[in-house]
Amino acid sequence: MKLTLTPLPGVVVVEPQAFGDARGWFMESWNEARFNAALAEAGLASPVRFVQDNHSCSQAGVLRGLHYQLPPQPQGKLVRVVKGRAWDVAVDIRRGSATFGQWFGLELTADNKQQLWIPPGYAHGFVALEDDTHFLYKTTDVWSRDCERAIRWDDAAIGITWPLPAGLQPLVAPKDAAAPLLADADVFTL
Repeated sequence: MKLTLTPLPGVVVVEPQAFGDARGWFMESWNEARFNAALAEAGLASPVRFVQDNHSCSQAGVLRGLHYQLPPQPQGKLVRVVKGRAWDVAVDIRRGSATFGQWFGLELTADNKQQLWIPPGYAHGFVALEDDTHFLYKTTDVWSRDCERAIRWDDAAIGITWPLPAGLQPLVAPKDAAAPLLADADVFTL
């Protein structure tokens, strides 16, 4: 397993090792001991245990996010795409952080097998880049209606560049379209 640090503290790209031959390939998509050892080697804290797995399927142009949960049930997420392609984004929402309001994005695909670790304190979102995109993520806490929050996906103060296919407008859930801007949102405080 290889970890690549991003410009956002604690957010890392995870590249599991895949072994392939003429029959196909095999990879260990999750191994707690190896993940924690790789984080420690990078000087990062290990997450609490993952307690929930989620799986979504989206058509091209479906944009989900920017979602997060506040304490007492903040969520860290380990995300990946197992079919299709998605542009995945983490946004630092830790008021007082040197990178507050900054974002990092990358394309996750079934072919590249990359994952993104997003610790608590970051909002998360993605847009499906092709039909029938299957997105899986492990979370460090269960979903909580009382702790759930969202920030507008198109907040100009954040300035995320969403790479939508030509002529395709994002399809956003009503609650995401009505989410507040970062300046007005309940966020983490350092």
